[in-house]
Amino acid sequence: MNTNRDLSYRLYIQREEGFNRIPFYSEFEKYRVISSGDIKKVKENFADVKRNYYKGKGQLSDDPVKNVRYHFIIAVALTSRVCVENGMSHDLAYTLSDIYIQRADKCEDAEAIIDMLGEMQLDYAERMHELKKENVISIHIRKCIDYIYDNLQEKLTVKIAAKHLQLDPSYLSKLFSKEVGISFRDFIINARINASKNMLVYSDFSYLEISLSLGFSSQSAFTSTFKKITGMTPGMYRNKFGSNNSNQL
Repeated sequence: MNTNRDLSYRLYIQREEGFNRIPFYSEFEKYRVISSGDIKKVKENFADVKRNYYKGKGQLSDDPVKNVRYHFIIAVALTSRVCVENGMSHDLAYTLSDIYIQRADKCEDAEAIIDMLGEMQLDYAERMHELKKENVISIHIRKCIDYIYDNLQEKLTVKIAAKHLQLDPSYLSKLFSKEVGISFRDFIINARINASKNMLVYSDFSYLEISLSLGFSSQSAFTSTFKKITGMTPGMYRNKFGSNNSNQL
């Protein structure tokens, strides 16, 4: 079925009505926050969304309840997949997704579905929060890991983290390696590469934008590190796993 005529008409109407969709980066960032396990930020993001839920969202159905339900299903599907990419069990993430979609399917109130969206996001975030602390014992390392995920885009060193936690850098470095099993530096690199995988698969950001947003000194540094860890260049990874295979500089 050819959609060109409907597409042209819909785009014309949207331009006439001044409709602007939510920027992809802004939308993707909310999924990244959920997968990072940042519970506080997830709550803040949902509070902002709920204040003006329909802004920037396309109309998926003429029925108001179905429209919200369809948006909810999309959000659950993306949330579950981003969390799997960041270490959540495939069975856990997808089964949880099934549960929420079934609940939404039985719900006949648009506002209740919107509230369920916040519940769903918080549920995934809390599970990711605990997952990232698995096998970690001390409160110092728990706080350190939280600090790392909250500041992936910034310059991160043991000295900077130790200052934030009010600890001796040497002590933090040894404790981190002992409890996490890898060095502070390697943990940060792995966290950044995992985040970049999501951006390569679920966004059309350029490699330069991804590298800068995750704290790499340059695109070449990002590419080199990514290939060292995954065995593929960012371009190869995007072509293999992403839905957008357009060439980028």
